[in-house]
Amino acid sequence: MAIVEPHEAGCCIAVKVVAGASRDRVVGPLGDRLKVQVRRPPEKDKANRAVCGLLASALGVARGEVSVARGRTRPEKAIAVRGLGPEEAARRLGLA
Repeated sequence: MAIVEPHEAGCCIAVKVVAGASRDRVVGPLGDRLKVQVRRPPEKDKANRAVCGLLASALGVARGEVSVARGRTRPEKAIAVRGLGPEEAARRLGLA
């Protein structure tokens, strides 16, 4: 499985989230996932919102174009990005 795959209207990114970290950052590839650290705790959807905002910024897309597709309550998530193909998303994340 690739880290970035095609999805309905764009792409889907497999991520491993570390919530409650010391800073927000995209760490890089970790096996078949992209490791992402956010300061927000994993409660009341705070970490999910932080992950979506961080990835939107890293990809150069609007925050509204990024959402959790699968794994809302798990550290392993699939993040959907509308309007951006998998090749371009991988390039912008430094994976290609």
